[in-house]
Amino acid sequence: MSSSRGAVVIGAGPNGLAAAVTLARAGVPVTVYEAAETIGGGTRTVELVQPGVLHDVCSAIHPMALATEFFRKFELSRRVEFIVPDASYANPLEGTRAAMAYRDLDRTAKELGNDGAAYARFYRPLLRHLEGVIDFSLGGSMLRWPTNMPAAIATALRTAEQGTPLWNLRFREEFAPALISGVAAHSIGRMPNLATAAVGTVLGALGHASGWPVPVGGSRAITEALAADLLVHGGRIETGRAIDSIDEFGDAVVLFDTSARGLERIAGSRLPKNYRRALSKFRYGNAATKVDFVLDGPIPWSDPRVNAAPTVHLGGSRTEGAAAERVVARGGHPGRPYVLLAQPTEFDPERNPAGVNAVWSYTHVPAGSTVDMAPAVIAQIERFAPGFRDRIQAVNVTTAADFAGYNRNYIGGDFSAGAVSLLQLVKRPVVAQDPWRTPAKGVYLCSSSTSPGPGVHGLSGWYAALSALKHEYGLPAPDLSM
Repeated sequence: MSSSRGAVVIGAGPNGLAAAVTLARAGVPVTVYEAAETIGGGTRTVELVQPGVLHDVCSAIHPMALATEFFRKFELSRRVEFIVPDASYANPLEGTRAAMAYRDLDRTAKELGNDGAAYARFYRPLLRHLEGVIDFSLGGSMLRWPTNMPAAIATALRTAEQGTPLWNLRFREEFAPALISGVAAHSIGRMPNLATAAVGTVLGALGHASGWPVPVGGSRAITEALAADLLVHGGRIETGRAIDSIDEFGDAVVLFDTSARGLERIAGSRLPKNYRRALSKFRYGNAATKVDFVLDGPIPWSDPRVNAAPTVHLGGSRTEGAAAERVVARGGHPGRPYVLLAQPTEFDPERNPAGVNAVWSYTHVPAGSTVDMAPAVIAQIERFAPGFRDRIQAVNVTTAADFAGYNRNYIGGDFSAGAVSLLQLVKRPVVAQDPWRTPAKGVYLCSSSTSPGPGVHGLSGWYAALSALKHEYGLPAPDLSM
């Protein structure tokens, strides 16, 4: 079955492409418009630091790529080659030893010493009910009744524990708490709090289940797989095409892979005043400054086991990491920042020339920051990898202000397209059973400004497209498999 009423997707990030693929598979004529010259949004891979060396512009490692319902139905693992290391992430601490999170929970617990059993008890119920945990956390509107109550209870209890001053009750040493809070800090916010704890709980569980995979060739491989499928099913993509008004699309159904602010700006008077008012109250969070490196060899970690992890959290102990995030929340720049580092060359060595190590890193900063954080980031890496500084061949800094200029959906450099707070996990961007559908006929929001929030999962786009198929076309969800 096909529909003569066409659809438009504004923005070619992973959510926009997921929406377009879903519509095209259902027989809807769809065109994607992308303001930049290349598609991908948060999944671009380019020669960012020096010619001939590829770096991921935004995300590099993808905990949700093998786990979420959209990518499973799309069979992404058959379309893109992923390397899934035994170790998902590492957290070096002072001295020569790091905390390691392996896919094997028992192995992780064994290396954590006195806190190993407590750490295993934290994650084991989540792994036992993993499908339910994913559904509860990423299954659509947060107003839904959980389909798996044991999973919901286990997730909620652990979020409550790690999101409050009770977060250290079950632990006696530094390694296990550092592993958990290092993951929670991905969401950019004070710690402990419930929103960061919720993010960390789910991402940590995925690290002990499907792992944190590295896409061979870079994040753009995900973009290319989505775009190829869209084109095969009759969709179109136009790049270098910024959209400033919805009026040019007539009666077409329009899906916005933009921030909530972008939706308000482009859709304008098509949206009711009360909805526009709600969008104007949607808050944006603090930001990231990215520091990318080209090295002449591997990072000389004090603990060589860290080389086995694609992602490294460099915040030191839980106390240190939380202190750094508090500085950012107060509008400052930490002297010893939390640094999130990815080392894909260790797992995808053919991505770049032999002997070249492309290292990806970012640190959290206040929104709109223009501060060059490279010296602080280098010092923090050097702290856990003496000799790192001597291996640097080239550096590229992308400040928060640069991010905002690179992608106007990253308000102030907030790549989550909206602050990740407990309220805004429910109100994203409004409180609704179907938050992707706006009150304007045929207008939908499909970005991470809506549920389930940030991450390379394609879910926001998929849910928005399913809503559009139901309400605009009377069509069922299409088969997405190869």
